[in-house]
Amino acid sequence: MEGEGNERKFILSFSSEEPYERFWGREILDHSPDAVDLTRLGSIGVLLYNHNRDAVLGKIERVWLEGQRGMAEVEFDTDEASEVIFQKVKSGTLKGVSVGYRINVIEEVKAGAVSTDGRFAGPCDVARKWMPYEISIVSVPADATVGVGRVLGGRDSPEPSGTLTYFEAQLQLNYNKSQEVDI
Repeated sequence: MEGEGNERKFILSFSSEEPYERFWGREILDHSPDAVDLTRLGSIGVLLYNHNRDAVLGKIERVWLEGQRGMAEVEFDTDEASEVIFQKVKSGTLKGVSVGYRINVIEEVKAGAVSTDGRFAGPCDVARKWMPYEISIVSVPADATVGVGRVLGGRDSPEPSGTLTYFEAQLQLNYNKSQEVDI
């Protein structure tokens, strides 16, 4: 970031709606405002290296959602271990970012079906309620569309088609269940 006192700060994206292939199938993190609980990350979240809880690099100054992405302002500590990673980020050698999170509610979308809000096509699992708890600078990110210098970059995010009413969502869930095929 520019300006005096900001020499060790970066703004980065830490999550997106980019599908991630898990061993069981595709996982998508919903970034609707009511889906993501930023409370813990904003109050006690830390910046780690490669998700190592013993490799704290700095603090998270603030977090927010923007354009279907999780965003953060982070500040690196000045200790020797943090300095090594800070210099690699500053030079552009390390750009990858990842997020540690817990899913509270997930919507399973079967093949050929669409999610209750009409935004995601199956097969996939959509995290409808989830909470990030740490941000990591990583050498190999799962989501290559987020990171340092990737504020709104990457593939275009789909525009929400509007949230379904409770009754429309229930109809979509019932339709999805009726389309299940036993294998």
